[in-house]
Amino acid sequence: MTALDRTGDTATVSADLRYRVEGHDRSPVTTARTLRLSRDADGRWSVASDRPARTSGQQLWDQGPVRGVRGERGLVLGVGRTDAELRDYAGLADRAVPAVSDAWGPDWPRSVVVLVPRSLEGMAGLLGSPASSYRGIAAVTTGETGTGPRAPADRIIVNPDAFGLLGDSGRQVVLTHEATHVATRAHTSAATPLWLSEGFADWVGHRGGGHAPAETAPELAHAVSRGEVPAALPADEDFGFSGDAGRLARAYESGWTACRLIAERWGEERLGAFYRAVGAHRQREGAVEDAMDRVLGTTVEEFTARWRDYVRDRLG
Repeated sequence: MTALDRTGDTATVSADLRYRVEGHDRSPVTTARTLRLSRDADGRWSVASDRPARTSGQQLWDQGPVRGVRGERGLVLGVGRTDAELRDYAGLADRAVPAVSDAWGPDWPRSVVVLVPRSLEGMAGLLGSPASSYRGIAAVTTGETGTGPRAPADRIIVNPDAFGLLGDSGRQVVLTHEATHVATRAHTSAATPLWLSEGFADWVGHRGGGHAPAETAPELAHAVSRGEVPAALPADEDFGFSGDAGRLARAYESGWTACRLIAERWGEERLGAFYRAVGAHRQREGAVEDAMDRVLGTTVEEFTARWRDYVRDRLG
C-alpha cells in the first residue's frame, strides 16, 4: 500500500501489485493499482473495485477472462480469443525463438510471453497509451532495458487488428522481430540508437527469407528511385508511431539495411558484437563511434557513406 484516503465507510487505496508468471518472470512485475473499499454493517471491509492507477496500463485480466496456451518456447495469453487462435500464435513463437538464437546466440531465456487482447483498443489499454499511437503497428515488446538477467520477462503485445491483415510470412517476421527484442534486452541500453535496435530485430526477422531488398524495404526503395537517398542514418524521433507512416517505414528500412550491410561486409558475428558493444556504453554520446572503431574498424562518417552507396546499389 502506498496511500490511503478514508471517508466514513469507504476508502481509496493506492497500492503496488507484484506478481510473477511462473516459468517466465525471474523477478516480479510491479504495477500500480487503485482499490475502492467499502465497510458493511458488521464492520467488515471488502474490495468494491480494483483498477489500474491513472498512470498505469491495464493488465490483461482487466479486459476479460484470460485463456492461455503453452507452446514449446513460450506462453500465449489472450482475451476474446479461441484456443485455436492462441495455438497459432504459439506456433509462431515456437519458430521465432530458435531463429533468434541462431542469429543472436543462446545467452537469453529462449522463451517468450505473448499477450493477445481483443482489439487495437485492448492493446492500447495494456500499454496505457491512445489507440491512435499504435494503429497499423502489428506488435510491440515491453520491457526495461539494461536490467540484466533478473528482470521480469518482456511481454510481446499483439495488435490483432493489424496482425490479422498479414500473411503467414509477415506474421512470422513480426513475431521473430519482437522475440529479438526479448533476446537483446539485456544488451540494449540508453546508448543504443533505435536504428540499431529496430534494424537488428528486422534483420533477424527477415534473415533467410529470400526476398529481394526492394521487397523488404519498399518505402526506402521508392525514395531511392526518386533520387532521395537518406543523408544519414535515422534519428530516434523518426521512429515515432504517431507521425508520418512513410517516414516511420523508411526509418525501419534504413535500420534494416544498415544491419544487413554490417552482416554482409563484416559478418554476422561482428554485427552481434557491434550491438553488444554499443549497449555496453553508459551513455549515448560516443557509443556508436567507439563500437564502430573497435568492432568494425571504421568511423561513423565512413560507414554512413558506405551505407548510402549500399542503399543506392541494392534498392536503386
